[in-house]
Amino acid sequence: MKKRMLQKMAVFGLITLMVGVMNLHSAQAQEKRDFFKVGVVTSLSGELVFGGTVTKRGYDMWADTVNQQGGIEIAGKKYKVTLVYADDQSTPATAAVAGERLITQEKVDFILGPYASGPTLALAPITEKYKMPHITGSAESPLIWKRKFKYTFGTIPSVNLTAQGIIQTLAQDVSPKPKTIGILGIDDPFSKFTAEAFKAASEKLGLKVLKYEIVPEGSDYTPAITSIKAVNPDIFAMGNHEKAAIEMMKIAKELRFNPKAFVQHYGMTTPDFRKGLGKDCEYVFGNAVWTPNMKHQSTILFKTTKEYADAFVAKFKTDPDYTEAGSTAAGIAFQEALRMIKATPPLTDAQKDALIGALEKLNIMTFYGQIKFATEGDSYHCNAGLQPVALQYQGGKTVEVGPGKLRTVAPKYPTPSWDKR
Repeated sequence: MKKRMLQKMAVFGLITLMVGVMNLHSAQAQEKRDFFKVGVVTSLSGELVFGGTVTKRGYDMWADTVNQQGGIEIAGKKYKVTLVYADDQSTPATAAVAGERLITQEKVDFILGPYASGPTLALAPITEKYKMPHITGSAESPLIWKRKFKYTFGTIPSVNLTAQGIIQTLAQDVSPKPKTIGILGIDDPFSKFTAEAFKAASEKLGLKVLKYEIVPEGSDYTPAITSIKAVNPDIFAMGNHEKAAIEMMKIAKELRFNPKAFVQHYGMTTPDFRKGLGKDCEYVFGNAVWTPNMKHQSTILFKTTKEYADAFVAKFKTDPDYTEAGSTAAGIAFQEALRMIKATPPLTDAQKDALIGALEKLNIMTFYGQIKFATEGDSYHCNAGLQPVALQYQGGKTVEVGPGKLRTVAPKYPTPSWDKR
């Protein structure tokens, strides 16, 4: 019996030794990597592919520019970055699975997050579980920040902080002043909160909300728009992404619905919106926290807003919008935090935790504006300090129409009826 026990102990010891050697070899193999491996989860297919393409352009712009300059310089040596993409297929469940695969199988150093808020809310508990640093350059739902995820950050302020920009402009800076508004939102974490933000801003600024409705994503929007047309509001505001916004605008035209102003938050700044509507995008109002016309100056990667915009146009043959800029800024936030802690690839667990501490202390000026993540309150880990800008399509381009001193061009109001354009 003792002999059997000794044999078992010997076998167990041999297995333990073999596992230890394998782990050592794995660690040594990892240590040879001289580049940062960056996981990216975003919508490369499905309902939100338009937006996923936007974030991809922004992330690629960061990585390609860094690599053209030789990589991220840390302690006198440069380290390139490799982006490893995972398609969330526009669904939260797939985003969670994709993130876990990047962490456990691809062994990424950190993650750049999804386009949409729903997938971001699903990915955040995964990055929390594995203590994986994660920045979204796009998601805007306040639900993300209210949950106070330690390992998740975002470069774009939540929509409840920005959607009031265009409502303020219309309520205060046009003549004759609008008095009423109808609001239609889609039932997802971003769009619903956008609609709620439009409603809160309208009530605060004295606009009467004649109709407020939230409908399922992908449903037929005709009945809801018909019911809003029936109450004849001065403003029709849409809480949605670009695909649904295009559909709603087309339905409004078919119904000959002629409010004095069409308002849409995210989507109206994208090339897909222009392509999907053509000349019918004219006069549409919206919001942004960044435009290519801003005058930000920086010493990091892109020295000015114009330098970024010019490089983006040269690379992608289209003007950048604020989500593309925010996605590029997410990469910049990671690179500067890595430099702060002098972390080299591959990152250890201790370095990943140190990276979180560095991101919380980050306070830099970039081509995109200031990046300073909140460390308390309902905007926890959100870059909440950027000021919203009101936009309008004029002559096929988005121009800044407010609020107040942010105006570069007067808003065109009221919008001509469809038969007089």
